[in-house]
Parts: sequence; C-alpha cells; structure tokens
Amino acid sequence: METSLWIVVAAALFTAIMTGAGALPFLFVKNLGKRSVGWSNAAAAGLMLAASHSLIDEGVSLDITLTIAGVLGGLGAIVLADRLLSGAGDVEVAELEGAGAAKALLILGIMTAHSFAEGVGVGVSFAGSEGLGAYITTAIAFHNVPEGLAIALVLVPRGSPVWKVALWAIFTSLPQPIMAAPAYVFVETFRPFLPVGLGLAAGAMIWMVFSELFPDALEKVPSESAATAVTLAFSAMMAFQMLVLAH
Repeated sequence: METSLWIVVAAALFTAIMTGAGALPFLFVKNLGKRSVGWSNAAAAGLMLAASHSLIDEGVSLDITLTIAGVLGGLGAIVLADRLLSGAGDVEVAELEGAGAAKALLILGIMTAHSFAEGVGVGVSFAGSEGLGAYITTAIAFHNVPEGLAIALVLVPRGSPVWKVALWAIFTSLPQPIMAAPAYVFVETFRPFLPVGLGLAAGAMIWMVFSELFPDALEKVPSESAATAVTLAFSAMMAFQMLVLAH
C-alpha cells in the first residue's frame, strides 16, 4: 500500500520536534559555573563527533567516493563560512553577540545543513520496503534528541533562555519535513545525493569540534577533564544509537 505524502511530511516533522526535546534538561539546571561551561562544550564536542561518525558510516554504506567528496566539501564550506563571519562585524544570534554569536551561528548552520540529509533519508526510506519508513523515522527522531542537547550545551551556558534554545533546535531540523516530501516523490533523483549530504554535514561537524568546541573547553577546564567529557559523551551517544538501531 502506498504511503500518503502527508504521512511522510508528518513523520519528518515529528523528527524535527524531537530535536527541541534535547534542551529540556536545562529546565532543571539554572546556573552554570565556568567549569560546567567547559564540560558542556566538551560534551557537545563528543556528541557531535559521534554524530559525524554515524553520518560517515551511513554514507560509506551507500557510496564511499561520494561520502568522502561530501566530507571534503563540508570542510571547505565551513572554513569559508567561518572566514565570512569573521569579517562580517557584529553578529547577533539567540541573544548572543560578537564571537559567541558567530560561533552559535556556525553550529546552528551545521545542524541545519545536516538536517537536509536526514530529510532526504526519511523521504527515501518511505519509498522503500514496507515498514522501513517508520523504522528510519523512529531512529532519526531519537537520534535528534542528543543533537538538540548538543545545541543546548553550547547556547544555554552563554545566556540563551531554554525555550528559545528549544525553538532554535527545532528550527535546525525543519529541513527534514521540507526535504522529505520531494525525496519521497522523486526518490530516484534524490537517492544519489544522500551520501554527499551525509558527508557534507560530517565534515563540517568535525571541523567545528576541533576548531571551536574543544578549544573552548580547554580554556575553562584541564585537558584531562575535557578529554574525559568528550569520550564519555561520544560513548553515550554511540551506545544510545546502537540501542535505538537494534532490531
């Protein structure tokens, strides 16, 4: 039986909303000290590294050459974006100004770009075998929660209110319902672009981790402590993904 296009869009919208749930833990954490901010940056780095690993793994399973090309393209795009923002003067995002706002904009941009690939993934999956769409949607929805947490770990310690961070997190995932519909209708056209999109997001994320998030963490906590937080967050994200994807 053919799936309704509205079901595909609704499924992808659900995955987007789940990203906002990642900010909810900060409803119970009001004030963060310097060390907590450092650990938050390190944890966000670990979550983004794990997400990058998963994206590359998925992309390689489809086409290794296109995935690597995507990674290199993502690296080039994020370096260019960073230089453009550095010369753009005052930037204001999520009640942040200056360098903090530029950093936040880069992270939000990476997560948004990443969502385009996930939206295509949802649409393509619904055009596949029966039950595959529901499975992929569930996996991406749960995968989006820690990604929303990674966004919150960066924005909340810098002074953004939790409700606004949740909305920003959902905003970064809006490409999912936008891309799911055309990917479902024109599945054969969109399928080849999926590994490129996955690689693009992964390349940009890896650069962000080592250029911005981990150096920020090292300014506030000792290197051993930051490295431990990265490793624990990476391990938790991978364990979470294996639990969700186990079937």
